[in-house]
Amino acid sequence: MFKNAILYRIDPTWKRTTAQMEGYLSHLRYVPCAATAAKSQGWSSPRGEEHGMLVESVSGQWILQLTTESKVLPRSVIKRNADIRIKKFEEAQGRRIGRIERKDLFAETELDMLPKAFTRIVNTKVWISPESGLVLIDAASDGLADEVVAAILRCVEGIVLTALATVESPQACMTTWLNDHEVPGRFGIDHDCELKATDDSKAIARYSKHNLDFDELRVHLRNGKVPTKLALLWNDRVSFTLTSKLQLKKIKFLEASIDEQANDVESAADRFDGDVAITTGEMSSLVTQLFENLGGELVVS
Repeated sequence: MFKNAILYRIDPTWKRTTAQMEGYLSHLRYVPCAATAAKSQGWSSPRGEEHGMLVESVSGQWILQLTTESKVLPRSVIKRNADIRIKKFEEAQGRRIGRIERKDLFAETELDMLPKAFTRIVNTKVWISPESGLVLIDAASDGLADEVVAAILRCVEGIVLTALATVESPQACMTTWLNDHEVPGRFGIDHDCELKATDDSKAIARYSKHNLDFDELRVHLRNGKVPTKLALLWNDRVSFTLTSKLQLKKIKFLEASIDEQANDVESAADRFDGDVAITTGEMSSLVTQLFENLGGELVVS
């Protein structure tokens, strides 16, 4: 269900029901992009059902989905067609046009081309744990996560979201783990990492599908390179990549987790519920233990 995780915390004084959340999100329900619109964004059914509930609650965990539809219209294509239109206009007028007229013709060209443009749809899942106040956004970039947060803040009354931080930096902890080739608790080091120099060279060393317990890597660390990405295993059930920005990427649930659900699936609804239950259960424990290894959550007063 989740391939990435950017984490936030809800202010503990904020309390709402699923019915209240449904009402909030319904004010920004997703509608398909209009013919002359470049983008449409809104909340949609996490189950993929037309006119379905916008807030799905499974075992007390809330799942939301923000849908973003964008027209794929490269600027170079618009410019090429605008240049043709500008040339014809200048020939008809018998003069060169100014900057403002050129800008207007460019805008007209883009507007005319939008109805014929291809569209790209991105569905971004959001998990909210009302009890712990944890929010997980399945976004691979800060930009997309910021859009989701903005949509939540725009719709949901009184909510305050704070990006999670830890007492110790992920970079410092990953350095220690790589030097020792050991991570505390149920974590293990997998076979991928990225190291980056902090000097002007900005040199990068990447290892993929490689045993990371070797001297060359430690030499890089002693020479000033710092880890920016490190692949980890948790409890032999989940693999993921931890970044220096405290983001979890390439999350993958391993066979042990998948098999538990596969044996007891009867319908799409059951599959969704089982997926949510297993995913949120595993991720809740993983995040809790990961933060313990990073010195605990940094509380900003």
